[in-house]
Amino acid sequence: MLKDLVKETAEELGTTQKQARAVLGIVLSTAERQGSEFAAALFKKLPGARTLSARTCDDLDAPSDTISRLIEQTPGGRRHVAQEMIRSLQKEGLGHSEIGALLPTISKFAAEKYGLEGMGHLGDIIGTPSIDVAGDKVAAAA
Repeated sequence: MLKDLVKETAEELGTTQKQARAVLGIVLSTAERQGSEFAAALFKKLPGARTLSARTCDDLDAPSDTISRLIEQTPGGRRHVAQEMIRSLQKEGLGHSEIGALLPTISKFAAEKYGLEGMGHLGDIIGTPSIDVAGDKVAAAA
């Protein structure tokens, strides 16, 4: 199924599948580092997504220890990780329009394939969503 997401992302962004896989890894890694409950739910449903996130984290030399992850989830840490994500996406050749289309593409795929909702823009990664993990439903906090 990860191949399907890669293919759909490449088509939506007008990139190669290799490039789409790289940018998906960046977004998934960022979401995981931010403690995104959407990412946790997606990892449960989408085989290979957690591995892609971990490999990308290693490729980016991003911290993966518990203390660093907690620091990255503070307001300043969230801002830093989000800025790092944008820089990494730009290094992969994405412009503003492609970056703007990336999260809605992932969200649409997750909603259609797995019934997961709740990540359609950057604020959903760096914000604080609420989730019913048992029901696999993700929704933005009110």
